[in-house]
Amino acid sequence: MKVIVLGAGIIGVSTAWHLLEEGHEVTVVDRQRDAALETSFGNGAQISVSFCEPWANAGAPLKVAKWLLKDDSPLLFRPRLDPHQWRWGLSFLGQCTDAAFERNVRQLVALGRYSHESLKAVVAATGIEYQRLERGILHFFSSAADFEAGAAGAELMRRYGVDRRLLGRDEVLKVEPALAAFGPNIHGGTFTPSDESGDAMVFTQKLAALCRARGATFLHETSVDGLDNVGGKISGVRVRPVAGGPVRTLVADQYVAAMGSYTAPLLRKLGLYLNIYPAKGYSATLRLKRPQDASVVSLLDDTRKIAISRLGDRIRIAGTAELAGFDTSLDTATAKKRCAALVRRYDELFPGVADTSEPNYWTGLRPSTPTNIPYIGRSRIANLWLNAGHGTLGWTHGAGSGQALAELISGKRPALSFGFCGEPMPAPKPFVPVKRPSAART
Repeated sequence: MKVIVLGAGIIGVSTAWHLLEEGHEVTVVDRQRDAALETSFGNGAQISVSFCEPWANAGAPLKVAKWLLKDDSPLLFRPRLDPHQWRWGLSFLGQCTDAAFERNVRQLVALGRYSHESLKAVVAATGIEYQRLERGILHFFSSAADFEAGAAGAELMRRYGVDRRLLGRDEVLKVEPALAAFGPNIHGGTFTPSDESGDAMVFTQKLAALCRARGATFLHETSVDGLDNVGGKISGVRVRPVAGGPVRTLVADQYVAAMGSYTAPLLRKLGLYLNIYPAKGYSATLRLKRPQDASVVSLLDDTRKIAISRLGDRIRIAGTAELAGFDTSLDTATAKKRCAALVRRYDELFPGVADTSEPNYWTGLRPSTPTNIPYIGRSRIANLWLNAGHGTLGWTHGAGSGQALAELISGKRPALSFGFCGEPMPAPKPFVPVKRPSAART
């Protein structure tokens, strides 16, 4: 079949690759000059299968209320006269229960495992290099209360077979000795050796190049005006050059909407109301002055809710979320504070290790759902498929989301328990408790 994929981020390009694997003819449309130049460009670089807890949990409403007036808070909610924001917020509150949390974790872990295996298969088949480090992810805590909460999260993950180990302070420093200067402030941590890190932009751009080599067409610097719905099917997608020019209509057998946060406003014109709202995330990428003293294991700093990943001779610090519409500016007072907080925190953890004088700041709109579970599958329109709403886990879930959707389009059944669009939620599997010691040596 002929398939048009709208969006050339990690989700869209992964979908294109797997559609080619299934033997389809693929065209990818994106408004940027190359793949992965928006949300996939400067993310936290983590493949975090084991650290995929939904934002919505029983303690989230109180935390969000405390953070409302702090410009540098991990999650910043700026109320707007926007019905889509309020719809998202109310739905988020509805997910802040223990039952919803466990239900959502179950699906996120299933998709994460499937996606990690998919990524490994693509890398093995293509040989793509992208600053990959298979050193796990270390989550460290600066207080007993935070460590206790982290231990509860680790126990929940172990119920799903995730090897997330509890570590004391000395064990944390054994996993990542570069934290020694900050060591007295560390109470403990959790560690998952199977997780990894790497540059999502580099991977996506190299995969897009391989797609082109296999015959896929990429229409860059091309904006999407809309989709034409005739008789319950999409008859074409209207596009135009970003630089200006006439509108033309592209025609295919199947269409995939994978435009991140912009998927929702595009599909509202068709009467499809996806509950996706942009969460503005930030990152700073710094050149290392003393690479030998920098961390190698990818880190999660619980206090600041940030990710730190090594990318060769650079370090990436990413995090925070700002629910304030589609603004991507970096020059507002709030943006400057949030960016500066990332660099300041890194220098607290690793004094003098990175060049903080010329930080490369970035911001992107993470397409977030109240559950953190993405829309993957067929929409109510027969030949329109969805692959959007991955939030902060686009890099983690990208390869598997692309493979699963390509299989669905091809009439196959993906090998994972997941609530694909238009299908009933899979029945939960019974928990099989695993008895483990409170701390595990690495």
